[in-house]
Amino acid sequence: MNDADRSRFRALIKDRLTDLDAEDGLGRDGQSVVTLDQQAVGRLSRQDALLSQSMAKATQARRDGLRKALHAALTRIDDGDFGYCEDCGDNIAPKRLELDPTARRCISCASG
Repeated sequence: MNDADRSRFRALIKDRLTDLDAEDGLGRDGQSVVTLDQQAVGRLSRQDALLSQSMAKATQARRDGLRKALHAALTRIDDGDFGYCEDCGDNIAPKRLELDPTARRCISCASG
């Protein structure tokens, strides 16, 4: 992988991190505490609110995991390990990395 490819993937990863930050801002409201006042909100409405809150928290956990994987990919770029399979050492296909820059294994090793 040459310097131009590394720069391109670094920019792609940083764009995805920026998108995750924007999604975080949108998801904060959904994670807020659900009020317990049964008079203000009916039981079913409260259950819907609790379900929405749970889904928002799960989505946030997914974003946090993806953010961690993207930062690890940036570290691999800095270390010169990005684009190489961690199992066999072969190159990971650039198209695979474009779809998922967090990929750590080539398609052969990933499929078993």
